[in-house]
Amino acid sequence: MRESSIRCGAYTLPVFSLNTVVVGTGAAGYNAAERLHRGGQPDVAIVTEHILAGTSRNTGSDKQTYYKLTLSGGEADSVREMAETLFSGQCVDGDIALCEAALSAQCFLRLAELGVPFPRNRYGEYVGYKTDHDPRRRATSVGPYTSRRMTECLEAAAQKRGIRVFDKMQAVMVLGDGGRVYGLLCLDLTRAQETADAFTLFVCTNIIYATGGPAGMYANSVYPNGHFGATGIALEAGVMGRNLTEWQFGLASLHPRWNVSGTYMQALPHVYSTDAAGGDERSFLCDFFADRGEMLTKMFLKGYQWPFDVRKAAGGSSLIDLLVVQESAKGRRVFLDYRRNPCAGEVNFESLAPEAHAYLQNAGACFGLPIDRLLHMNKPAVDFYRDKGVDLAAQPLEVALCAQHNNGGLAVDCWWQTNLQGFFAVGEVAASHGVYRPGGSALNAGQVGGARAAQFIAARGAGDPPAPEALPQAVRARLDAFVQGAASLVGERDNTRAAWHEATRRMSRVGGAIRSEAGIAEGLNATRAALAAFWRDIRVDSPARLGEALRLRDTLLSQETYLAAMADYLAQGGKSRGSALYTDPMGCKPHETLPDLYAFTVDDGVRGGLTQEVTRHGENITVTWRPVRPIPVDDDFFENVWRAYRENGNVY
Repeated sequence: MRESSIRCGAYTLPVFSLNTVVVGTGAAGYNAAERLHRGGQPDVAIVTEHILAGTSRNTGSDKQTYYKLTLSGGEADSVREMAETLFSGQCVDGDIALCEAALSAQCFLRLAELGVPFPRNRYGEYVGYKTDHDPRRRATSVGPYTSRRMTECLEAAAQKRGIRVFDKMQAVMVLGDGGRVYGLLCLDLTRAQETADAFTLFVCTNIIYATGGPAGMYANSVYPNGHFGATGIALEAGVMGRNLTEWQFGLASLHPRWNVSGTYMQALPHVYSTDAAGGDERSFLCDFFADRGEMLTKMFLKGYQWPFDVRKAAGGSSLIDLLVVQESAKGRRVFLDYRRNPCAGEVNFESLAPEAHAYLQNAGACFGLPIDRLLHMNKPAVDFYRDKGVDLAAQPLEVALCAQHNNGGLAVDCWWQTNLQGFFAVGEVAASHGVYRPGGSALNAGQVGGARAAQFIAARGAGDPPAPEALPQAVRARLDAFVQGAASLVGERDNTRAAWHEATRRMSRVGGAIRSEAGIAEGLNATRAALAAFWRDIRVDSPARLGEALRLRDTLLSQETYLAAMADYLAQGGKSRGSALYTDPMGCKPHETLPDLYAFTVDDGVRGGLTQEVTRHGENITVTWRPVRPIPVDDDFFENVWRAYRENGNVY
């Protein structure tokens, strides 16, 4: 790593030049950096906005899952079969699915060796269980904080190698010429009190982008506070997006942000809504369902079937999600109350469907209040909220239908390299998933993607970056213009926070789980107008708040691109699928009493073999479709593979 400086207009920027910059200190980022260093490329550093922030370290669920090849018992499994499972999620490229299956055991065992305490039996088998969209028992967990334990162990491994971490560096611009990447401009949050000292430039040969999903796009979000993502500036640099329409939404508490999956719903809490001030309490589920057993069964199944799924909206458990959305649309707040049984009465457990009744009976939980059942079945679930200052035995829990995971993201190949040479995307920011995915596959994808990117860079991405003064003229011009424009954002007034709230609420309203052609068009036009007026209208009253303004810009870039993808999906005849209900006047409503907004038609799956790709060219957005790449069928005769592997890395 070499240190120098560069002149940008009236400002002098410190410059760090090195082979590879990893952006993000989550499980995917630490894994990529450690593997790259271990693979023979020591000229690597990590850049992060906050070393203790991010989804990997601060999120989880009732039992956060890691998905991998079966490693126990007599049940048959294979790399090819796991690849087929991932590929069947629709809109997934087969070579990526094959890589995620092939490296899953290696990446999992590496985590175990680093100290992640995945459970195994007395004979050493890593036992598993079935998760959603999983035909085998491939899932495993170390509890609600699985990704945190992964991150901590990977961080320790990176520290042992002496990999430098630049903390409090907010990525604000990806430097590229449309063909390859040249570096990353960061706002140094430790020096942002003076605009002249605010920016630091990293000039590099490669970037491994591990920034997580674009969490800042939505107001209703279960992503941890402090995690916003940085997808917009990558899209602005010409990195292609893929499957941007595909998100997961699910019921989550707002304070703190946490998925209310598993036993949180299986304990059968009372659900009610209030007006904005907390008055006018209504038991809206009790009012809606004439059959209490049906209501209780659907609530119970939300624990199993936590993500909103349009296939379960008509007569299934996702009807609960729609009723919550409907209350929120009225300006009302929704709560789970573990101090009262549903509908303020006794629970008739025999009125539940056999599956739900048998589960609670086998768990010995057919008694008492919801808090009693929750403590009996899963005391750590109660302890979690108590540790966050919320006592479920004394107060209700406010919830909403929230954005939880982006299945799409930046388009990558089977080495997790994007269309911008030298720019790799790993973790949630990478579009390795499709419409549906097995629970826990995201944690595996982040480990596999980092391993593949590190392997490729170590073998094919060596070399020093250009000297700062030798950057292409067009790249220098954009860098100078950006720094000068950012400096102009500092003024006497401050409207960034208001603009942020307006943008994120709009996105939750028109681009969340419920989408309509008119709403998407309205949101797209408003977002484009806000983005076009950004440099002219947005101001902060202090250089210390410049990061908020630049984060708003990144969010607007993401929102515009994602909404353009949604508009195109509808224009191509797309219907409701996954976690997205698209209003269809010719469709059917999940229930006759619901508004026409909820009328929909389930997609017939014919687009499952296609993937949508979106590219920004300045202010223009291009959307194309192509068939997914099939799962490769290579010659696996050992002598042939061995010879190719020996001959200087022909695997690349």
